[in-house]
Amino acid sequence: MNLPLAVKIVEVGPRDGLQNEKETIPAEIKVELVNRLSAAGFANIEAASFVSPKWVPQMATSSEVMHSITRRPGVIYSALVPNMKGFEAALAADANEVVIFGSASEAFSQKNINCSIAESVERFREVAVAAKQHGLRLRGSISCSFGCPYQGEVAPEAVADVVKRMRELGCDEIDIADTIGVGTAGQVKQVFASVEREFPLAQLAGHFHDTYGQALANIYAALQAGVRIFHSSVAGLGGCPYAKGATGNVSTEDVLYLLHGLGIKTGIDLDAVVDAGQFISHYLGRKAVSRAGNAIAARRSN
Repeated sequence: MNLPLAVKIVEVGPRDGLQNEKETIPAEIKVELVNRLSAAGFANIEAASFVSPKWVPQMATSSEVMHSITRRPGVIYSALVPNMKGFEAALAADANEVVIFGSASEAFSQKNINCSIAESVERFREVAVAAKQHGLRLRGSISCSFGCPYQGEVAPEAVADVVKRMRELGCDEIDIADTIGVGTAGQVKQVFASVEREFPLAQLAGHFHDTYGQALANIYAALQAGVRIFHSSVAGLGGCPYAKGATGNVSTEDVLYLLHGLGIKTGIDLDAVVDAGQFISHYLGRKAVSRAGNAIAARRSN
């Protein structure tokens, strides 16, 4: 199959990338990061999470961040919401899109939120209805779509079943996420072949982690399968909680380098993203987890 001429990149660094940082990051640093990313040309930025600060203390400043960022016309600023309380906070913070989440692994669902997959998705029905009433985009995210830390393999049919449930809630877009980064290129093709029977391929996204160094190969396999939306994290922010010391989200700089090398349009300025990645990495006091980003930054300094 021919590769797409253009793709959408959803930048998840400000939320998925930063949420596991142990040291509290001031709101103004998060605002600066989001502003740099929107200036770089992203059409969709996951900027906040309205979960209980008790569970994710790093996201306690989400409302302040959402109210302080410089909004660019046409950019979708997304927020993760676990329930109606989170939805109301996201609505008050002028989120353009709310993100609900479930798992393709029954064991992961039981272990993490003490209920079945079906029950977990059903809990979001009220949020889904409210999102539509208020004219907000609704995105569903499905974790452990390529493997689970507790049960191991996850069948493509199990992923398709959750996609169907999310479709019935009215999701505009659905993320197929490799939460622990164990997926392979062959598996990617199998999973997307299964899920596209339940939901339009143009509205399905690939969310790959690089724990086993397979993220770029998996993105290429997804491109071949016709996927046109991908998630990535500037500077590779976000470790993998299930594999000690492993990288988490695939880095945006590496993804852009791949896509632009293939002649695929993203509408994003790679140099500006490298700057944003170096900015946040410098603040965190460590090197960016991005080979392309670090190589470009080093080349500039020579």
